[in-house]
Amino acid sequence: MTLDEEIAEGLAVPTDGWDFSWFAGRATEERPGWGYVRLCGERLGQVDSVLDVDTGGGEVFAEALGLAGRVPGTVRATEGWAPNHALASAALEPFGGVVTLVEGSATALPFDDSTFGLVTGRHPVSFPYAEAARVLAPGGTVLVQEVGAGSNRALYEFLMGPQENRDAEYLDDVRAQVGAVGFDVVRLQDALTRVEFFDLAAVVHFLRKVLWTVPDFTVEKYRDRLGALREHIAEHGSFVCHSRRTLVEARKP
Repeated sequence: MTLDEEIAEGLAVPTDGWDFSWFAGRATEERPGWGYVRLCGERLGQVDSVLDVDTGGGEVFAEALGLAGRVPGTVRATEGWAPNHALASAALEPFGGVVTLVEGSATALPFDDSTFGLVTGRHPVSFPYAEAARVLAPGGTVLVQEVGAGSNRALYEFLMGPQENRDAEYLDDVRAQVGAVGFDVVRLQDALTRVEFFDLAAVVHFLRKVLWTVPDFTVEKYRDRLGALREHIAEHGSFVCHSRRTLVEARKP
């Protein structure tokens, strides 16, 4: 395939939801050892009410609910993108879930104080810890898997050039942010996981789907660097980088 054909293939794939099955055979990503979905399922079985923030297409939250054994009586989620809202509503309907469409990445949560026993989030745009503390009942828990600082740095610096690097301070920053809103940190864990791309179409689709990797990404702006990346894959067989995942579990006193 030519450069233009590979780019066109990556542009043609819909980006709705968080279903990554299209990448099979084109890219791989390791998962952190703690198993977020399993942990979430365990916590869900212990509460009567839950809120999932930035639920995407609801696929991951629905999987965790399916593992819970006992589904909470109140299941709520937020999502900021209308196509994902429709997908999430369908995915969570079997669990009695209601998805609220919020504006963009708004940090205000449209729920009353002390409403939920558990607030979750997997790869939120920016998890609203202060708002989570407000809507959690006393003794409630937050369980969040963040996209950590410097995630896929090798990829975005290949395209954008050197960027600010605060990777070493990141965990301390998270701990301080969580503590500042009154949470007691139960677990704070970090992992680097190998990501490997086997063709350029997969990179193009990934950059469109995971928007924060290269926030100003367009094919036109990065065409020359995409060409260089394609040559790198042809020479080395793949392009390797590492995602960073951070697990945050904290409790409201």
